[in-house]
Amino acid sequence: MRVGFAGLGRMGAHMARNLSHAGHDVTLWNRTTDKSQDLAAELGCAVADSPRALSNATEVVVTMLADDLSSEEVHRGPDGLFAGSAVTYIEMGTMSPDHIAWLAERAPIGARVIDAPVSGATQAAADAQLVIMAGCTPEDAAPLKPLFEAMGTKTLCLGQRGSAAVMKLAVNSLIHGINQTLAEAMTLAEAGGIAPEAAFDVIEASAACAPMLKYRRPLYLNEADHNVTFTVSLARKDMEVTAELAGRLGTAMPQGKVTLDKLVEAEAAGFGTRDMASMLNFMRKDRL
Repeated sequence: MRVGFAGLGRMGAHMARNLSHAGHDVTLWNRTTDKSQDLAAELGCAVADSPRALSNATEVVVTMLADDLSSEEVHRGPDGLFAGSAVTYIEMGTMSPDHIAWLAERAPIGARVIDAPVSGATQAAADAQLVIMAGCTPEDAAPLKPLFEAMGTKTLCLGQRGSAAVMKLAVNSLIHGINQTLAEAMTLAEAGGIAPEAAFDVIEASAACAPMLKYRRPLYLNEADHNVTFTVSLARKDMEVTAELAGRLGTAMPQGKVTLDKLVEAEAAGFGTRDMASMLNFMRKDRL
């Protein structure tokens, strides 16, 4: 399949690489051109000089962008994706459902927009082990199955456009809440004289352990020695979008508000570019 990929960050580069390894004819575009050129040289694939050129060169465009604003900028305007001729646009970043509706309203006549955000960290992206949430029916997803299978292990179709964006925010609010609660639990244990490694051993063996705690253990115990996988700033963005959606839908999220408040405090304290595991160090700093 001729597929374009826009957004070659920590997740996107792995996803584009897996599409190419699966035999798809991949064309790349990234705002920072060095990233697209370096990856293209590795994969032996093409690079587009604009989002419009990317759309013109492909049937399906996959975007993996940071937020609503960056997605809007890539899609709109005379050099945007929607000025090209691709027939399917798959937004796989964490976006608001309002933005997905915005994309659908502005897509070219005859083209379709599908929200298909993913669950899984950078290693899952590298290993093609992502879980994909698709805002469409199984019938709509069927032609895209080769693409989804190249990037992930499971695709869950949620029926209607925008539903996957909502579900992704719900999942991320849970993840960020677990991250915050882990930081509090570890800080409490350490204040009681328990070594961090021993405390994590117990948490990991307990009923409270989520899979993310297992694979993120090295980051929690020694953040400085590991690459950033998901920043505090991105976590704060997720929770702000989630809080706005909850307010609009009339859903109370008291724990989510606490998580957001702590992320805002950590970002203001200089933790924004650090991995979200750094919330443990932030909570340590705030010990009374």
